[in-house]
Amino acid sequence: MTRKPAAETRATTIAKDQLKSIIERVERLIEEKKTIADDISDVYAEAKGNGFDVKALRAIIKMRQQDPIEREAHETILDTYMQALGML
Repeated sequence: MTRKPAAETRATTIAKDQLKSIIERVERLIEEKKTIADDISDVYAEAKGNGFDVKALRAIIKMRQQDPIEREAHETILDTYMQALGML
């Protein structure tokens, strides 16, 4: 039976510990992400209960997250297409 050198065993142990730490951190973050998603859903439910249109709220939030220049360019194209189709 051959034994691994002590240095290799320590390196292997350190790598396993690092891997385990990374996996556990990701798992905690996934759980936090789920909790935050649940909190966001609760806020949307509250908004709906107060008579707000959740679909419109989501659209506004999406727009606010966009770069203003990109959003303006997208809106210009959208307006052009809608005019061409007689929707405006």
